[in-house]
Amino acid sequence: MASCKPVIVLAALLLTALVIPTDAQQTPHIDCLSACNARCSKNWRNKICNKDCNICCDKCNCIPSGTGQETRNECPCYANLVDSKTGKLKCP
Repeated sequence: MASCKPVIVLAALLLTALVIPTDAQQTPHIDCLSACNARCSKNWRNKICNKDCNICCDKCNCIPSGTGQETRNECPCYANLVDSKTGKLKCP
């Protein structure tokens, strides 16, 4: 009887390990290229805007819906990335 306990515990741990990954929902990766093209299309520095936007999008997997400051809080990662050289906000 005592030898069954380790087997039961091991079986329970294995079942738990198999169940956990299937319950986790992965967020779909967004199409950064088209999202940044749309976001930067009216920017007067279009190429620089697209370059920085794509870097931010790749790191954060999100882009705020609008182009104004009021929508930046939709994607905190995007809104808070800082340029290491200048210390200014990186994402357009």
